[in-house]
Amino acid sequence: MIGKYRTEVGWRAVRLVRREKAEGRQSMVNQKVTINNPTGLHLRPAGILCKEAMQFKSLITFTFRDNTANAKSVLSVLGACVKCGDEIEFVCDGEDEELALQTLVAAVESGLGE
Repeated sequence: MIGKYRTEVGWRAVRLVRREKAEGRQSMVNQKVTINNPTGLHLRPAGILCKEAMQFKSLITFTFRDNTANAKSVLSVLGACVKCGDEIEFVCDGEDEELALQTLVAAVESGLGE
C-alpha cells in the first residue's frame, strides 16, 4: 500500500499544480530527457538525482509511463523503475524552477555520476 500512497500523493501534487496553472497562477517548466545510464536509475544515480533536486525550493516531479514521481524522494525515483534508454519528463514549479530544470537535465545528461 505504500507504493499506492506515494503515487496518489504525487498525482495530487501534479493535479494541484495543473489547477493552479489553469487559474492563471505562475507558469511551470518541463522538459523531456533520456536516461543514458547503462543500469538506469538504480540506488546510486537515484540518490544523486534526489540530492540535486533537494537543493531547490520548487516542486520537482517527473513523469514516466503515465506515473509521476517526486524527484526529491529516493523511494519515489526507485519506484518509477526507469531503465536505460527510457525518456522521462521533468516538471518544475516554484520560484527557482528554471534553474532547477536546467540543473536536473544537465545532471541526467552527464550520467548522474556514472
